[in-house]
Amino acid sequence: YKVELSIETISKLTSSVSEEVKKWQERPLEKFYPFIYVDCLYAPVKRDLISEKVAIYVMLGINKDGKKDVLGIWINENESATFWTEVFEEIKARGVEEILFISLDGLSGLSEAIEQIYPKAKTQRCIVHMIRNSVKFVSYKDLRAFCNDLKLIYNSKDEKEGYEELQKVKEKWKAKYLSAFKTWEDNWDAICPFFQFSEPIRKIMYTTNTVESLHMQLRKVSKTKTVFPTDDSLLKILYL
Repeated sequence: YKVELSIETISKLTSSVSEEVKKWQERPLEKFYPFIYVDCLYAPVKRDLISEKVAIYVMLGINKDGKKDVLGIWINENESATFWTEVFEEIKARGVEEILFISLDGLSGLSEAIEQIYPKAKTQRCIVHMIRNSVKFVSYKDLRAFCNDLKLIYNSKDEKEGYEELQKVKEKWKAKYLSAFKTWEDNWDAICPFFQFSEPIRKIMYTTNTVESLHMQLRKVSKTKTVFPTDDSLLKILYL
């Protein structure tokens, strides 16, 4: 644009965004959200002259009118159930009194952390994450048939039928891929809550793809820089 701007001028211009981010991050939220999705993505930030990947915590809510709302974006050194607990405590302080369903990945201790703050909320392990973890063990030539068999599990009419299908599919493939089913059996209690509900509700809660599509948009802007100088600079560009 044939305009010269100093680093100091750019810093002054962008510093005005920080106040805007702070107000947005502290704004009051609605009392009730039927669905909330939580997940992390990562971006590089300079720490002590070294580039390190930091965890970007994203919480996406769907309100009673069916509209999406990003409740907040937080940055921490890594993903942990402890920090997620702080995030849920924060949104409660900002006015969220009740959540019906929370879709999440398989982070250890996260469901237990949520239960302390929202004991009535149903937490649902993301089935898509489960499938990804399973197919890591499967050769390409078996992939289509294997995934079609997994559908029999999560498309079952109820939990009992789902578990029976799990055993049938395991029996069919155990000679080749027995380890692929360990994660399903170990986490069955976290997988099965969605079986209690109707098909439309199942479709919404069984995967975190809703928040992952938001992640794609955030990655488009975060990948434009090799490394961000500070957490604040990363948060500003994600907010904008």
